[in-house]
Amino acid sequence: MNEKEIREFWNAHPCGEAQVGGIKNDHEEFFNRYDAFRYTEEKHILKCLDAVNFKDKRVLEIGLGLGADSEQIIRRDAIWSGIDLTPESVSRVAKRLSLRKLPYERLEVGSVCDLPFDQNTFDIVFAHGVLMCVPEIDKAQSEIARVLKPGGELIAMLYAKRSLNYLVSIYVLRRLGLMLLYLSGIKPKGIIGQHLENARKIGLFRYLRMENFIHRNTDGPLNPYIKVHDLDEVRKDFRDFRIVKIHKEFMHAPPLPVSRLPLAHLLGWHLWVHMEPLKKA
Repeated sequence: MNEKEIREFWNAHPCGEAQVGGIKNDHEEFFNRYDAFRYTEEKHILKCLDAVNFKDKRVLEIGLGLGADSEQIIRRDAIWSGIDLTPESVSRVAKRLSLRKLPYERLEVGSVCDLPFDQNTFDIVFAHGVLMCVPEIDKAQSEIARVLKPGGELIAMLYAKRSLNYLVSIYVLRRLGLMLLYLSGIKPKGIIGQHLENARKIGLFRYLRMENFIHRNTDGPLNPYIKVHDLDEVRKDFRDFRIVKIHKEFMHAPPLPVSRLPLAHLLGWHLWVHMEPLKKA
């Protein structure tokens, strides 16, 4: 897996767009529609952002999607900069911020593995659903530690391995369901049809191995790379940081109807990790 493949995938499939339909002619309407969907489905995001003191802090957001969280951070009086691997995301975020006349410092296309910022620049680095998509995570976390000020904070949302979504939905139900469909000869369309096509290309049992299957079961069946984390893997992947706070959010385990279960703190899919860089020489 390489960065070029990941850039091409996300540039062609901007994060969140498929959930609400594409932009037609009206960007403002599209952003309103997307934000309403995002913060209705994932109410915890606004609560988590409210818990962070962004006021007058220099904040770097890595991985921007459609800019919903970018806008929220700026509206909380941060001195915001953003970087994304894809030109498409940067173009859309620039359009959002221009339409809403929101101030920012820098907005660039670039890689988290080679950040175009001086060391000791930012008070906070924020990355929601991004760093688990980076195969070269050791290089990425080192770069983040470099640009953070001493005592700064990395806030990352990762996918949780110890979650209902991973342990039951992905690991058991979706693999079993796909195997039964494959053996039945039924040829559905859409997402399930794409999963079956993937399985036919490389072989069913190879596709069902978790080292292959996990990538295709988080952000669509064409997603090239993802990693899920537990506490030990966070420590291993972010070796230049120490964990300050960690919590789970968002009960999500399709096809199981679990969104109303009050178990997100135990089995939630979103693992929010607050970290600070280790002391620099």
